[in-house]
Amino acid sequence: MLEIYGKESGMTSQKSQSKTLKIAVVGDIHDQWEVEDGIALKHLGVDLVLFVGDFGNESVEVVRAIASVNIPKAAVMGNHDAWYTATEWGRKKCPYDRTKEDWVQEQLDLLGSAHVGYGKLDFLEWNLTVVGGRPFSWGGHEWRFADICKDRYGVTNLEESAERIFATVKSAACDTIIFLGHNGPSGLGDRPEDPCGKDWHPIGGDFGDPDLAEAISLSMTLGKRISLVAFGHMHHTLRHTKKELRKPTFRSPEGIFYLNAASVPRIVVSEHGKLRNFSLVSLEAGEVTQASLVWVGEGFQVAKEEILYERSTSVVPSV
Repeated sequence: MLEIYGKESGMTSQKSQSKTLKIAVVGDIHDQWEVEDGIALKHLGVDLVLFVGDFGNESVEVVRAIASVNIPKAAVMGNHDAWYTATEWGRKKCPYDRTKEDWVQEQLDLLGSAHVGYGKLDFLEWNLTVVGGRPFSWGGHEWRFADICKDRYGVTNLEESAERIFATVKSAACDTIIFLGHNGPSGLGDRPEDPCGKDWHPIGGDFGDPDLAEAISLSMTLGKRISLVAFGHMHHTLRHTKKELRKPTFRSPEGIFYLNAASVPRIVVSEHGKLRNFSLVSLEAGEVTQASLVWVGEGFQVAKEEILYERSTSVVPSV
């Protein structure tokens, strides 16, 4: 899967030479997407938008609106995006006639090449390839949504899934890699407040995707630079306590930056009016230099900003 943004999207050579790339990561939407969200992204001045899935319960109209956003983008499907299709209990509650309609396929068709689940997008002007993890991931070490993975992608287990993702990395045209998944990889901690930690009974345990973790590990041997792994699924608000939130970031010793963008609900109404959140990542020479969670308010101004990570700069002592 190849799509090159450049001349077709009206970009200039000046932009391709820009030192810092500004990326927005949109966490689990769960039907909270409005026309104002696309306008807010324009006001934020982002170069690239990454959607981690869970647009809604097979919410075709939400995906249609997102597909129309005129900014370079990549997306991966979440478990809710196959809510009425992937399981027997979901099919029993399906609000449409599945013999006549296929809302999962409608979503995929609307996104087109922007959907990178088990695929990729090469952004040659930035020397950047976005590689998608397993689409419709439920999370954890159990192989869930088996039918949809087998029927639509020919993948039947976690080992095959890891090989599929890694094969995509090997075909990447660019040196810098961003992984985009619905759920994050295993290996980021087993405490309930960790980026993919299990925060329901029994409390604790790593609920990350082992196939994504394996693909990332294999990719490190290729000489590619893995800058960012962006995902959602595991909401920042914890189920077992209101005293703290989930840890949204992790930076590995190898310099890979992991970001959980699932700040849910992503649109809230406060005394200051309606606020909508986006995670912002600055990428400079293939390295994440800053990550923040911003809330955009009235007039599309940033009403609140939480700095999640900032690269430390070495201070050279004066002589």
